[in-house]
Amino acid sequence: MLERGWTVYASVRRPGEAPAGTIELVFDVTDPVAIGHAAVAIGELDGLVDNAGIAVAAPLEFLPVAELTRQLDVNVVGQLRVAQAFLPALRRARGRIVLMGSIAGRSSLPFLGAYAMSKFALEAMADALRVELAPWGMHVAIVEPGTIDTPIWSKPQPAVDEFPPEAAELYGERIRRFRSLAAERSRNQAAPVAVVADAVEHALTAAKPKTRYLVGPDAKRRARAQKLPDRLRDRLLARFLFG
Repeated sequence: MLERGWTVYASVRRPGEAPAGTIELVFDVTDPVAIGHAAVAIGELDGLVDNAGIAVAAPLEFLPVAELTRQLDVNVVGQLRVAQAFLPALRRARGRIVLMGSIAGRSSLPFLGAYAMSKFALEAMADALRVELAPWGMHVAIVEPGTIDTPIWSKPQPAVDEFPPEAAELYGERIRRFRSLAAERSRNQAAPVAVVADAVEHALTAAKPKTRYLVGPDAKRRARAQKLPDRLRDRLLARFLFG
């Protein structure tokens, strides 16, 4: 967007982290006071990309409720906090909102249930906002990437032996197989970040933007698989993930 001549505000959690050429806004999406302070400085805004996200991985049987709360607070509530704060500036410019979803918002995988819950919720947010903001000529899109070459899946996650003993006994082998496959796909099949950036650019600038952008070959495969009958889909998924 800088290359297109836009003024770009970059929100970061620590001062000095914004890309060169952008105007830095320092806030965490879980901090409503800091978000509010950043928003009051902007009179008009042509586009908002709601992009913050974390991934919590664990079997749901042993997922600490506090971790689910954290997952939803960053990925869902945080996105709404930011949208609410910047909507007056967006409305003045008839601006657009782009939510960063995931194919996980259509297709949940085992051990990533918490992450998928958050992305399914963003789908609902996009559908509601799109109709609510239409009277002001504002457009809302959601981007649904598959495996993309970013650090989100390489960040530390609890090891199998960090779960309670019964969790390791019940799920340990399947978790190890799942992580091994995920790591291999992330190394060898992840799509470049540029394909997501292209989708965001289209959503912000196209005369007829899409409502949803399915990005990456594995995202498209999972979307097709999701149309299968549930039990058939479950059997194929289990065979692919666990052998």
